[in-house]
Amino acid sequence: MVLALDSPVSTLSVEAKPKPQFWSRPIFAPEQGSILVLGGAIVSGASLAQAWTSATTLVCLCTFFALQVEHPLVVLLKLKCWKTRFVLWGGLYGLIALAVALWLSWSTPELLWIFGVAIASLLIDLVAVTRKQHKSIANEITMFAAICLSTPLAYGATVGAITPEAIGLWILNSLFFATAVFTIKFRKGKADVWSGVTYLAVAVVMIAGLYFLGWLKMLTALTFGIAILKFGAVVCFQDWYRTCWFGAIARFETYFALSYICLVALTLLPPHLPTS
Repeated sequence: MVLALDSPVSTLSVEAKPKPQFWSRPIFAPEQGSILVLGGAIVSGASLAQAWTSATTLVCLCTFFALQVEHPLVVLLKLKCWKTRFVLWGGLYGLIALAVALWLSWSTPELLWIFGVAIASLLIDLVAVTRKQHKSIANEITMFAAICLSTPLAYGATVGAITPEAIGLWILNSLFFATAVFTIKFRKGKADVWSGVTYLAVAVVMIAGLYFLGWLKMLTALTFGIAILKFGAVVCFQDWYRTCWFGAIARFETYFALSYICLVALTLLPPHLPTS
């Protein structure tokens, strides 16, 4: 395929027949890593609840479509024009997410504040786009925290209430997944080692505080050590990290994220799940 694309005939044929962008073709967010973060946040919330119900499944549906809303809106703001395909699919995703959110809120009113914070985070993100700060450290950390709202959402929808433990787990997840902001920016030369070290130090202090407040179990809090281990590996092998193929970086980040998700779930689940 590579040889064919490099040939003059193939180049002419591609130029003569550009691939049309039909308005009916679905639009999905290009950042696949966000799906992993979303899945990890939901799994940890369900693990804390120690159950999976139909409401938990609705949370998956709601958060997935809510996550897809951001990309079309960002594209429309950047293009500064009306594109039917982006308006159509962004609106459809938003309506589905809103409908499921209203159903969940009707069943569990305690979830309303989570949806309110999520909407506020989306507005902050869109404002950042207009100010050309979409990829800033502060905005990306905010968006990770917004995605990780799925943790208390999954827990609250499953058990019918929000507890301090659910909030503590949300903060822990947000702090862990946001470390990717510093490792990726370190690779691109947009952040130095000390910015990552400072972030990790602040995160450790916050997690220690959550543990002493009783909002996190000790073993759950210790899973943040995976983030420290990951950042240490990035610093030790920074020449490789900065020059290797990005696909290898994606796998590197994914392996650490999956390890964290599995360990968090194991620290929250009982030795034997209830059968009824």
